[in-house]
Amino acid sequence: MRRIRFGLIGCGLMGREFASALARWCHLTDMPARPELVAICDLFDSSQADLARWYKENFSSLRQVTSDYKDLLANPEVEAVYCAVPHHLHQKFYCATVQAGKHLMGEKPFGIDQPANRAILSTISRHPELLVRCSSEFPFFPCVQRIGDLIEREAFGRIIEVNSGFVHSSDLDPQKPINWKRQIEFNGEYGCMGDLGMHACHVPLRAGWRPRNVRAVLSKIVTERPDGKGGVAPCRTWDNATLLCEAECRGSSGGVFPLTIKTKRIAPGEKNTWYLEIYGTKVSARFSTRNPRRLELLEYRGGEQSWQQFDMGQETAFKTITGGIFEFGFSDAILQMWAAFVVELATGKPPKLFAGCVTPEETTLTHDLFTAALESHRQSRVVTLE
Repeated sequence: MRRIRFGLIGCGLMGREFASALARWCHLTDMPARPELVAICDLFDSSQADLARWYKENFSSLRQVTSDYKDLLANPEVEAVYCAVPHHLHQKFYCATVQAGKHLMGEKPFGIDQPANRAILSTISRHPELLVRCSSEFPFFPCVQRIGDLIEREAFGRIIEVNSGFVHSSDLDPQKPINWKRQIEFNGEYGCMGDLGMHACHVPLRAGWRPRNVRAVLSKIVTERPDGKGGVAPCRTWDNATLLCEAECRGSSGGVFPLTIKTKRIAPGEKNTWYLEIYGTKVSARFSTRNPRRLELLEYRGGEQSWQQFDMGQETAFKTITGGIFEFGFSDAILQMWAAFVVELATGKPPKLFAGCVTPEETTLTHDLFTAALESHRQSRVVTLE
């Protein structure tokens, strides 16, 4: 089996999820290639001693531990890189990775702002031989894969309305110390849209539903937080965002419909919820990670209407050893996403439309939307997307 040797830049929360997925690779079946972690890069200061130890103790394949990303990119063993760093570093690190001739999986939003995203896309365009994708795992839940199959078959008929969102309550506590996601110089002006928005946009964009305009309402709810030094620091990023778009369906059914996208860091009652609702003239569908097994479908053939509930198990895009009746979770979605990246790298294409990772071009569409949303909120009006 072909081995793809990975380097990891940014060894925190998502870096460890990536590494754990690689350690579970035997959980997948019929894979054309196997990833191997050979190099890691982070600051690795005194406060991160336990972090470095975790990687060293769990990955015997690891041969390079460095605090300089340039050393990792110069390593001839490294074929592909997962770069999980704060938004202000995306342009610098992503461009350097591609220029070094490495395949890249980057984190959203793929640049702190629109100019950064354009610079990254310009660099990618000069290296068509490389696979470059963006992380977004929620569409790999089995229920969403089923919805994707329905979209591909154009089973919904004419689209009436779509609601998509990613909402949680991680910042509900006003005494939670400030972190980089609350600071505009690191997270960017998009705020919650930059960090959460790709998750909410992934399925609509992959379906070919393009926002034509947007009216955005953005909220700063907690304006300052403890700074960890006995004082307080201002929170300059948006906590919550609601985007109402007029979207165009580019499938054969055609038509224009309302698309609502919500991203919230302060959503009382929510733990970490991704949801999708699609209403069509023939079929409607609803799914939320609040109940990750439950898919709701309504098929309309005239007469009475009735929502049906289906409990789904391990009905995944990429087969696993887990029995079909067992429930699916977040770490399983991460594994499926990485399977999608590796399969596309090894074979040249994903097995189906909704079993592929976010493309650089799709990240550009989100930047167009979020930039227009900022203008919409500032001017309290509908803004047209080019």
